[in-house]
Parts: sequence; structure tokens; C-alpha cells
Amino acid sequence: MLSTSAGRFRLFAQAEAVSWAGLLIGMLFKYVLSDNEIGVKIFGPIHGFIFVVYIFVALFASVAQKWERRTTVLALLASIPPFGTIVFERWAIRTGRLNVQTSAA
Repeated sequence: MLSTSAGRFRLFAQAEAVSWAGLLIGMLFKYVLSDNEIGVKIFGPIHGFIFVVYIFVALFASVAQKWERRTTVLALLASIPPFGTIVFERWAIRTGRLNVQTSAA
């Protein structure tokens, strides 16, 4: 999966969504259920790191996959709402913008 730009993009798109979920659960506990901030302390830095890596991976994928500027902007904007990266990834595969069969690194 890590040997292609599409594989790296897919991995970090999914990881970004999972880390968002962890952070949201941590925020639920911190602000609503128990005033315990351990979830935010754990998932905040993890999500921050994965978010930054996702941005770089998306930019590299945009070059390797020869995305139009609009597609690149959508990939970057998808990182903002929770689970947006998964929606973008599925859309990009379905529309042929993310060629998962490519061997380009």
C-alpha cells in the first residue's frame, strides 16, 4: 500500500478519519461526559501529526495522479470536516481521479 502515491494517499486519508474519530470521542468525554481530558491529550497530537502528513501526501498524490487544481483543492479541503477524507477518497476512486492501479511513486 505504501509503494504507490495512491496507496499512501488512501492510507493517510483513512488514518486521518480514524484520528478525527478518536479526537471527537476524546472531546465528548472532556466537554460533555466526564471532564476528563486524557482522550484529547492522546488523540490531539496524533490527529495533528496525521493531518499534516495527509496534507503532504495529498500534494504529492496530486502531482503523481495529475490532478487538476480543483481536485487538489478538494483533497485539501476534505481534511477539515470529520471523515471528509474518506468521502473524497471514495469519490476520487469512483471518478478515476485516484488510480489505485498505478505504479507511480
